Amino acid sequence: MKIFVFLADGFEEIEAIVPIDIFRRAGIDVTTVSVSDSLEVNGAHQVKVFADVLFSETDFSENDLLYLPGGMPGTKKLDAHAGLKALLLIQAAEKKPIAAICAAPMVLGKLDLLEGLEAICYPGFEENLIGATLSKNKVVKSGLISTAKGAGVAMEFALKIVEDLKGKEISNKVATAICY
Repeated sequence: MKIFVFLADGFEEIEAIVPIDIFRRAGIDVTTVSVSDSLEVNGAHQVKVFADVLFSETDFSENDLLYLPGGMPGTKKLDAHAGLKALLLIQAAEKKPIAAICAAPMVLGKLDLLEGLEAICYPGFEENLIGATLSKNKVVKSGLISTAKGAGVAMEFALKIVEDLKGKEISNKVATAICY
């Protein structure tokens, strides 16, 4: 099982690091991907991380989910990355899961990937959820796309993704181990 997490300068640290940790605790292979030309990526709150790979040097053909953390200006940088947008369209065409949290669902909305689905995002970004029905829930799975409201639900979102990919038993095991 493989997840790619996309990082751009200005990503929301909680929305990236918490899910990466939860996914790995669940035994999922996680690869962090810098969408810039440097492995060093600076978070929105000046937490520097080193991505595993550069987007330009990575084969994404084998994956079980693509994950987009939010944050500003990270989300705008994800939205401006032509290669990532092309990859998201391929992922959707191949009927493979995508997850986005906070402002990042706007990337999906602008690609018309939320058409006819229920979705949620950080308050103020709703107009970018083009074609979606706005959910009142903080974590939403609709079709093959999962969205979440913001940093405060990163743990819940990550555990829901684990449940979707590996089952409730594994998700509950991870939640219990971390006293969630």
